[in-house]
Amino acid sequence: MGELKRRAVHLSGTGFPAIYLLGLVTWRQLQGLLVLATAGVFVLEFLRLVVDVDYGPLNRVYDELTREYEADNVAGYALFMVGATLAALAFAPPYGPAAVSFEPPLAVSAILMLSIGDPVSGYLGSNDAGTAKEVGVLAVMFLVCFGLAVPITVLHAGTVVGVAAAVAGALGATVADGLKPVIRGYVIDDNLTIPPTAGAAMTAVFLLAA
Repeated sequence: MGELKRRAVHLSGTGFPAIYLLGLVTWRQLQGLLVLATAGVFVLEFLRLVVDVDYGPLNRVYDELTREYEADNVAGYALFMVGATLAALAFAPPYGPAAVSFEPPLAVSAILMLSIGDPVSGYLGSNDAGTAKEVGVLAVMFLVCFGLAVPITVLHAGTVVGVAAAVAGALGATVADGLKPVIRGYVIDDNLTIPPTAGAAMTAVFLLAA
């Protein structure tokens, strides 16, 4: 049950790109909102990990929604915010030498790959640090991420380049999700890596085709 609740919290991150797609905020406003939200969650993490503040009833929420290894480390929801914010700031118009500006930005797909693709993949199967997920789970992750990217990439680059960019982005997100490297004993969480990796891969295809 706790795992399903964690996935639900993950899916709730879809609200950030959703309010932009619904026209409730501009892209600039969404970037600002993400930065503020990221700052806010890190204040909470600082108080939790460093100051050791007693949140009272909220402690039960933290206990239920954070994994055991997150008790003494930055929680996944905070890393989610960092990954999404990095993508929103880095992979937005203009693109390429011609400084072409279009909406929605590639960052929208990159964030959705994290907020939708990752919980779907996590529900189907998990993996320990340094080991890969099962091939079937990776295939589902790739297909979900491709479906989230291709409407945007094809809209702005045509079928050939758009599909190539969507494939590259989905592949980047799948690799980031499927294999968590360990550097000097620290696990590189996929909440942090999926959006930047996917965004960089899609942007690279756009730049090569420009």
